[in-house]
Amino acid sequence: MAQAERKARGRPKSPFTDTGGQTMQALDRALGVLNALARLERASLTDLSLALGIPTATTHRILTTLQKHRFAELDEATQDWMVGIEAYRTGASFLKRMNLADISRPVMRALMQATGETANLAIRDRAEVVFIGQIETPNPIRAFFNPGTRTPMHASGTGKAILATLPEDRLRALIQSSGLPAFTERTLSTPAALFSDLDQTRARGWSFDQEERHIGMSCIGAAIFDAQGQAVGGVSISGPSARFDARSSLEYGRQVAEAAAEITRAMGGRSPA
Repeated sequence: MAQAERKARGRPKSPFTDTGGQTMQALDRALGVLNALARLERASLTDLSLALGIPTATTHRILTTLQKHRFAELDEATQDWMVGIEAYRTGASFLKRMNLADISRPVMRALMQATGETANLAIRDRAEVVFIGQIETPNPIRAFFNPGTRTPMHASGTGKAILATLPEDRLRALIQSSGLPAFTERTLSTPAALFSDLDQTRARGWSFDQEERHIGMSCIGAAIFDAQGQAVGGVSISGPSARFDARSSLEYGRQVAEAAAEITRAMGGRSPA
């Protein structure tokens, strides 16, 4: 009787109890399959099995389970598997909770503290960038942009970082539609000068605006990418040109590029490289 009572009082076995790590291994494999589908966009059962190193039968069981919950779909015509609508809804829930400005703010604050310069966030709008966020430096001499300020991309650190990601045909079409107006004697107002600068930007991973919009002010920027690898905006630091010498600019460029990559990862984006 005592033994029966002890058994009755014992904690009932839960169907979610981890038994020897088997449940977690199954979940790990299922998430691996889902991530692979998202990365490949569509793939056959055999290709998924080989890519993940999971037996075909196991891969098929995972896919049919994901299909049951609409996280995966099968194209009956090609027999290719794809990500399902529920995966999109899950991602959309994250996007509702977090937006670019919210995600970027702590990264920008850390960037400002590391460099001592004002950190800026901008998004692309046709041939311009629009500043949507800023973390000001406490330095008495500093850059400042009101939210909503617009600047042509060719005369902006963030803008040039975005332009450097565009294929040449789109870049030329953009220039033809908007032109390259000069704001200072250092503005890159010819296609040859701009293309040469963009080549340098691609090679090092960050742009450098050297008094191309405002005399006495410089800016270093890097692009932020979405899940499709498209540049949707950029982060930058700006301040008096006297503080952007050759040595400090190299370190600033590295820090800005790292900040842009961190924001890209946090918002579920990926660099095309």
